[in-house]
Amino acid sequence: MERVTRKGPLAGVRVLELAGLAPGPFAGMMLADHGAEVLRVERASVVAKAGDNPRADVMDRGKRTVGLDLKSPEGVAAFKELARHADVVIEVFRPGVAERLGIGPDDLHAINPRLVYGRMTGWGQDGPLAPTAGHDIDYIAVSGVLSMLGRDGERPTPPINILGDFAGGGLMLAYGVLLALIERERTGAGRVIDAAMVDGAATLFAMFYHGVQTGFWGPRGTNLLDTGAPMYDTYETSDGKHVAVGPLEPQFWAEMVKLMELEDLPDRNDRKQWPALRERLAEAFRSRTRAEWEALFDGSDACVSPVLEVSEATEHPHNKARGTFVEVGGVRQPAPAPRLLGVAEQDLSPATRLADLTSWGLSDEAAAALRDAGVLA
Repeated sequence: MERVTRKGPLAGVRVLELAGLAPGPFAGMMLADHGAEVLRVERASVVAKAGDNPRADVMDRGKRTVGLDLKSPEGVAAFKELARHADVVIEVFRPGVAERLGIGPDDLHAINPRLVYGRMTGWGQDGPLAPTAGHDIDYIAVSGVLSMLGRDGERPTPPINILGDFAGGGLMLAYGVLLALIERERTGAGRVIDAAMVDGAATLFAMFYHGVQTGFWGPRGTNLLDTGAPMYDTYETSDGKHVAVGPLEPQFWAEMVKLMELEDLPDRNDRKQWPALRERLAEAFRSRTRAEWEALFDGSDACVSPVLEVSEATEHPHNKARGTFVEVGGVRQPAPAPRLLGVAEQDLSPATRLADLTSWGLSDEAAAALRDAGVLA
């Protein structure tokens, strides 16, 4: 019997992750990073083609993979057997798809009442938009979040697909799984999680909704934290690179001004002076290279940092000292977060095919028959 041995606070928790777009695997990665035994369920044809080659995708680290044809009755029956031995299922289909396949929450709870069934979509399981297509940009648009991102007088700027897909979706789903697992300890029953990216994105901006309603937070690009203020922005250096400037508090501002040897600056407390102050800062930062500014502010409380490229971030002394990045299968990637002090490091090996499914309820004979039929890979 081939059983994956995991370490960490989620050791012993078994997760079936139905393969899908990035937010689903990200949720599975967050669980695997802390000890869960995650088995990816991919299309049989995809796994058969890949063979035993490891998957280098960062979000598949620490997992195992199996291929199943869920459009066949035999594949559905096999999946149900796997679910019988699982604690969690992660499903990322449009509403109703899992039910049509015969692997929806009711189908699986009938054989495993303790199962936590995590569902992640953009719009949620109900509501007028639930059956429609969308992407991160759509979900953060409808949540109101996108309207708040960007510079004054310019169009809203989508921040890649971090806020909807990964933070509002994948991370919220992983959080929901943990909530349901804790609740199961009291009730003995699993729960269905409806993780909608539009909901998650809205929750992430909880701090700002009250400010908008009271008038404390104005139009995008005019506020303290959204590039409206000159003391919270990025500035170009003489070598075409950039520094991030964020000395909001008076004592940090005083530290920065002292180190830069700036005098007679416009009053930063007078919003009418912000354009003039921004120009003074921009002129000053253009006078030296990024490396020179980094050396000047090193160890200070001025809150000025170099804007590093991804390739540079892995080599920054602070990140190296903390082990913020690791190398797995020849790929540099972020280490698991958050850290639980005293917990041993996880095996982050790239995902490989799991051939022995006996611990998941499929005997060698049953698995062989499914493979011969092209249902299992």
